[in-house]
Amino acid sequence: MRIACVHQGYELYGSDRSFAESVAALRAAFPSADIEVVLPRSGPIVHILEAHASRIVFEPLWVLRRQAIARLATVEMARLPVAVFRAWRRLRHCDLVYVNTSIVADYALAARFLPHKAVLHIHEIPEGAMRRILVGLMRWSRADLIFNSRATRAAFGDPKTARTHVVYNGVAGPAAVEPTTYDGKRPLRVLLLGRINRIKGQEILLEAIASMPAELQSRIEMRLVGGAFESTERERALAELVETMGLTGRVSVLPFVSDPSDHYRWADIVTVPSRRPESLGRVAIEAMAYGRPPLVSAIGGLVEVVSDGETGWHVPPGDAAALAAKLQEIILAPEAWRGFVAAGRARYEAIFSEPVAAAAIAAIAADKLKTTMARPGRARAAREAETRP
Repeated sequence: MRIACVHQGYELYGSDRSFAESVAALRAAFPSADIEVVLPRSGPIVHILEAHASRIVFEPLWVLRRQAIARLATVEMARLPVAVFRAWRRLRHCDLVYVNTSIVADYALAARFLPHKAVLHIHEIPEGAMRRILVGLMRWSRADLIFNSRATRAAFGDPKTARTHVVYNGVAGPAAVEPTTYDGKRPLRVLLLGRINRIKGQEILLEAIASMPAELQSRIEMRLVGGAFESTERERALAELVETMGLTGRVSVLPFVSDPSDHYRWADIVTVPSRRPESLGRVAIEAMAYGRPPLVSAIGGLVEVVSDGETGWHVPPGDAAALAAKLQEIILAPEAWRGFVAAGRARYEAIFSEPVAAAAIAAIAADKLKTTMARPGRARAAREAETRP
């Protein structure tokens, strides 16, 4: 049995970790399968894939990124036919091709010709022209679809030409919650972990803290952890914003780390103040796994992750005043949210833990492979292989 797993990234952010967990689930379900992982280049993700992949290959992929649309529509267009042919050839030679995210355009286009072999796992909520492009690609592919939340499926629509599934990302977490030490007598430790981009809302959180009275500001310590995708300019701009707002002593801007465990252990709460819809919200899930209640924007899949007033808090997206008010409430009344820790961990284990998602991914793959293996040509080849000496 040959399985290919295709991913558009090479770092260790949310979608990268989700991909690695899907590969691990496929390996556990099909231990003797030949599993080939396809990446655009080497990077931090490779070391966690090596234990599960038969081999890892690096090939150019035709990836639809917002910041590269102009180049893709012009100079890169000549490369598209070759990329689609390469994807079609891999589909032809494999029993199953699992493609992570909807933005790998060459595989979505090639899947149309062999849809019985393709599964697209969609992890993003696009907007505007990008949404129209990605929805069109999804419908064209006719592949089976996995959405990582109900919000993601609603954004893309539910095509009648393909089987669809909603599977929440499985997230590896610690064996138990970390001890909770905040009692209101020391500064509240606030963590924001994620890419520096127009979606994540780092500037909204900074604005919220800057608007608070000096006495409350003195009761907050904050870490902004992460980097911008191939853009040092964004990283510098965020550091400059912290300085401009007079928050240098209060806010630390720290680089991306492949293992954020120490940051979660340091934190008392974790913020996800996204300005635009998150397809799910992996950081909020990880926060609950560590026993760190998440404070999130009430948008996209985040409302499916965090139960407001039970495992964390919701605030309107882009509303710095509402975020500041909620932080004040958290600082002044720590006893009011002590129960969030246990409730969040229980929610994580029941819905978002790695074994729950792995079982769902494995079941979808097994069902897909059953269909592929049942096709006359494939079944005959399998019988012939079994009778060879």
